[in-house]
Amino acid sequence: MEYEIVKELFITLLLGFLIGMQRSIRNIQKKEPVFMGGRTFALIALYGFLAGWMNESFKGAVYVFAISIAVLLSISYYMKVKILKDLGITTYITAFLTFLLGLMVWLKLENYAIFIGVIIIILLEIKPRLRKIEQKIDPKDVNSVILLLVMTFVILPVLPNKTIDPYNLFNPYKTWLMAVLIAAISFVGYIAIKFLGHRYGVFLTGAAGGLISSTAVSVSLSKMFQNKTQLLNNYAGGIAIACTFMYIRVLFEAFVINPSLSYKLAIPYIAAFLSGMAFVYFMYKNSSFAKIDIKDSSISKNPLQLSEALKFGLIFGIIYGAVSFVEDRYGDTGVYLVSFFSGLTDVDAITLSLSELAKHDKLDDFTAISGIVTASVTNSLVKLFIVYWVGGKKLGFRMTQFFVLTLGFMGFGLFVSKFV
Repeated sequence: MEYEIVKELFITLLLGFLIGMQRSIRNIQKKEPVFMGGRTFALIALYGFLAGWMNESFKGAVYVFAISIAVLLSISYYMKVKILKDLGITTYITAFLTFLLGLMVWLKLENYAIFIGVIIIILLEIKPRLRKIEQKIDPKDVNSVILLLVMTFVILPVLPNKTIDPYNLFNPYKTWLMAVLIAAISFVGYIAIKFLGHRYGVFLTGAAGGLISSTAVSVSLSKMFQNKTQLLNNYAGGIAIACTFMYIRVLFEAFVINPSLSYKLAIPYIAAFLSGMAFVYFMYKNSSFAKIDIKDSSISKNPLQLSEALKFGLIFGIIYGAVSFVEDRYGDTGVYLVSFFSGLTDVDAITLSLSELAKHDKLDDFTAISGIVTASVTNSLVKLFIVYWVGGKKLGFRMTQFFVLTLGFMGFGLFVSKFV
């Protein structure tokens, strides 16, 4: 007997047996009758292997084998429904896929068969977790995913990728692309909060909320701190991690639009991020155990809405045009002025605008970097003011320590980057 045949038979039987064992163990755990276990699935995989083997001598035999196993599985499914009144069909679909895996092994596709077999076992095993996820998803979330797909693959491709205004400033394609990018990042943060934040507390909520709006997190947690002032480190850590994620978010946005510019931003922003995470870790280690339920709509509402995308697209278009306009008339000073005023509310639009302008040599890299840093510092100071105003001096002083640390490291990173 050839070694290759023995190896292929072993792989076939092992795949079938492992899949069958998963099904059998699952039924035993649920205290249900086991219709098909490890031996049955191993034989089904072997049946598929033999189908390919027999097809070498009798052309068309594989179709006979496939139809016969389909009929047998259909009869078994009918009996199960009739006896147990159970409409579940997963096991039977898995059985037919196991037949195909055996056939793939005969066709010398054993590597793909093993890969697919592992995927099948994983999908079967994560059913309880998927059920929990499905219970948390509501129709609005599904509509949001559909909206993101429409924004990306339906609307974006049909928009003209050129300026259409007399001043050569407004590009519909690039404006909408920025709206899609921010919507996607915010939606990731929303999903993280929905599945992790409320359960695991203020730190993870702050991290996920930082992908949506670190300003909103600062306002929400500062308000909540007024009712639980004994949890200073908890709330300070939550706000700090949201603000820390702003640094990495800015760097990611710059990388997507203008990778070469992001490399120059990498040292100061990674330095700010790492120092911020060190501060958060210190807050976490010195925080009190407490169940903190965060349901503030400003950080837990679904951000992926058409109105939000249109609003951001409008803001991006205005800032992009404003930067181009003032740069032509007032030089770098005008760019820094727009960056400052933009940073009072948000850093995303100015980051994307300056990255795009620098990419097309409408702005030099130094000015773009300085503008992004100006907006980041301004936005950080605004959040610090909000914390003092809403959360009080105690929380404000703790966040002052955070911003002195992170902005200090950012400044040091800017100095170092000049020599790299």
